[in-house]
Amino acid sequence: MKLSPLIRVVVVDDYLMVRQGISTFLSVFDDLQLVGEAQDGESAIEICGQAQPDVVLMDLVMPGVDGPTTIRSIRQKYPNIKIIALTSYKDEELVIKAIDAGAIGYLIKDVSAEELAEAIRSAHAGRSSLSNEAALALVHAADHPIPTGHDLTDRERDVLRLMVRGLTNTQIAKELFVSPSTIKTHVSSILSKLDVASRSEAVALAVRNQIVK
Repeated sequence: MKLSPLIRVVVVDDYLMVRQGISTFLSVFDDLQLVGEAQDGESAIEICGQAQPDVVLMDLVMPGVDGPTTIRSIRQKYPNIKIIALTSYKDEELVIKAIDAGAIGYLIKDVSAEELAEAIRSAHAGRSSLSNEAALALVHAADHPIPTGHDLTDRERDVLRLMVRGLTNTQIAKELFVSPSTIKTHVSSILSKLDVASRSEAVALAVRNQIVK
């Protein structure tokens, strides 16, 4: 009898009870192994580098670096890692942000244990799993094109606004009371979301399309 491959999983959520619940759920399935937990985006990127999981279960609304930005960063650094957005939020904009960032699945937290396990297996195999709400959001978005810069977070818009003013990463970090490394992550995400190769291109696009005021 052929054994199922062991799938290594990382859980990212700012609520300890959620992480503990998912950890307990994973222990029920012989082919799923928890190899790491993170409570925010920055630590999630670090843990993915250390643990090299197959699949990440990613909350989308977290303090600091948000879920979509974290998804994009992980996918850029570790393209073999598959990410499932696991959230309580059903709004269309968040669905589009997560999928655009590179999530292979989007599930609501009321999903059953069996459904989540199957979604993890599907993601590991390269197949998408979407909640009904996420599928409808993607259909609607296809019929209603979204303007450039729609997926920028509020913090990324703050950073872009300061970039337009000509501030460096260090100056922006001081202005927003965060670390330069956090600003570097935001700038990288901004360039990726705007599909440009440099800060000057991002600034020009922001001004031309009035992405920030």
